[in-house]
Amino acid sequence: MAATATRGAVCFPRRVAELLRAGLDLRDRHTAGQISTHGLAVARGRLENQLSDLILPPKTNAANERLAQHLWAHRDDLFTFLRQPGPDATHWRAELASRFGVILRKVWGGSRTWAGARAQSVLMSVWRTCWQPGRSALDFLSQLLRGTPVALALPPDLPRTT
Repeated sequence: MAATATRGAVCFPRRVAELLRAGLDLRDRHTAGQISTHGLAVARGRLENQLSDLILPPKTNAANERLAQHLWAHRDDLFTFLRQPGPDATHWRAELASRFGVILRKVWGGSRTWAGARAQSVLMSVWRTCWQPGRSALDFLSQLLRGTPVALALPPDLPRTT
């Protein structure tokens, strides 16, 4: 939006981007040991208040108002990476994880029919689920097809559904 908006409409998306970059900078400073946990909490509260102050007044530009409403609906989620250690600030890992399946599907993955698309999605899900803990998907499928109960075929750290 900041690249395509004109005149005054460009200010709002730029200020939102600045606040999000400030959050990333804050995370990096905390990780480097430059800010204590208490300092992080105080600074995070200030960022959240600044964001609320930015998005609450109604916007005259329709695109900015839509963005403001979206940010308001997800305001508790925007700085999760400052509240809980571990989560990434972006979803690049999830995109990277699905990349292979998308390429496979577009090139030759058998999804020219709905049945082929369903089969490929199930197989890719099994492959990825086995790959994450370092388990062989072929071994898993082999055990499953030979009649080994699924509970015994699943790695012990994966959640089981009934």
